[in-house]
Amino acid sequence: MSRQDETGDVGEAVQEREVPVGTEADEARAAGADAVEDAAAAADDDALADAGLPAEGRGGSGPSSQRGSLAHRLYNGEAGLDVVGRSRLIYKVTAVVLLVCIASMVFRGFNFGIDFAGGNSFRVPGETAQLEQVRAAATDAGADVASAQVVGGDTILLRTGALDNDGERAVVDAVAGAAGVTPEQVSPQAVSAEWGQDITDQALLALAVFLVAVIAFLAIRFQPKMAVGAIVALLHDLVVTAGVYSLIGFEVTPSTVIGLLTILGFSLYDTVVVFDKVDENTRGLSGTARMTWGEAANLAVNQTLMRSINTSVIALLPVAGLLFVGAGLLGVGTLKDLALVLFVGLAAGAYSSIFLATPIVADLKEREPEQVALRRRVLARRSAAARQGARVAAGPVASARRTRSPARGGGVALAERDVDALGPAPADVVVESPASVGPGPRGATVAPRPGQRPQRPGQRGGTKKRR
Repeated sequence: MSRQDETGDVGEAVQEREVPVGTEADEARAAGADAVEDAAAAADDDALADAGLPAEGRGGSGPSSQRGSLAHRLYNGEAGLDVVGRSRLIYKVTAVVLLVCIASMVFRGFNFGIDFAGGNSFRVPGETAQLEQVRAAATDAGADVASAQVVGGDTILLRTGALDNDGERAVVDAVAGAAGVTPEQVSPQAVSAEWGQDITDQALLALAVFLVAVIAFLAIRFQPKMAVGAIVALLHDLVVTAGVYSLIGFEVTPSTVIGLLTILGFSLYDTVVVFDKVDENTRGLSGTARMTWGEAANLAVNQTLMRSINTSVIALLPVAGLLFVGAGLLGVGTLKDLALVLFVGLAAGAYSSIFLATPIVADLKEREPEQVALRRRVLARRSAAARQGARVAAGPVASARRTRSPARGGGVALAERDVDALGPAPADVVVESPASVGPGPRGATVAPRPGQRPQRPGQRGGTKKRR
């Protein structure tokens, strides 16, 4: 083989190993990113078609163009509530409700039962027809009757204020005569206020341990700001439930304390479900710049909205049966204390998990510098897409679908920038020169590609050779 042939082969090998630089490299990376984005969008379209929803930007008839169910539309951001965007209004409404409840607890107070205030109880054999007679007899004997009810079907239970020994004997004789039994069949019992105080202390201790465990779990499993949102929602549920109890005037019993501790578990469960979806939507969000943190959190609330509503309704139905049917129609007084606190607590927990916990976390996160920068990139990207004529989703809820990149060959959109503050942008493009205009096929002249670097005669543009 001659030396010229060897030189030619080496030159061809070097040309094959030429690496694009500058504008060509940027366009190659952009083309690769657009291809990945289009593939993801195509996968989303296939998933939406399977769910019975139309692909974005497409219409027509057929199963894929039919309007999906409300749950699917909420999940994909086609419908929903702007919970995070309306957080200021939600805070104002919540503050008014909390102020009313706190004012009732301060000025009206609670109707504590004998388990907390101290007093006496009497159990007398009798039926429902004798209830009013026994109650009237105890009142005539000088007792302050707090409650009178039938328990077990054949026993009348009276609760009165504190009585001394003489007053207790007088009440025993009076109720025994009204019920038609002997005084020996009446079972008196004195309840000290210290017993109710012990119950209160143990309940407060259990509440403190519960809150500490909740904060630790949410801070480790998610992030500390979510622990703050969950604790605020739990305190909201406690204050609202206690305030309603004070406004209605129901008697506070140990069943009330048990119900308060029960509703905390339900409220936390619903909040954690929403937070889990928020964490899923916001994972890796800064690398995509498709939506802000608040928009992703709001989408998560709408995606779990139907589930939260269904869970709350199913939980409220049996409790409403206890409250309105058991205590209201049948007169079973032992159920109304527990039923009321559960009913109010479950309703307040459903509200706080949807409308309170997530907006608080979103407002805290949006203050972080990383999220502020993400918001700017999202707004710049949407502005660029609008100038290119791409379809930008409109509405209170960010779309869960990926949008396709604009058509190739379109103009390059630039983000708005403050020239005075940032100075002139560093130019990576050199103005074309006549030397960059090369001959085309059959002697025609080819115009330089926008952004192409000036070329020397005989040199390939935008490439360099490896040595």
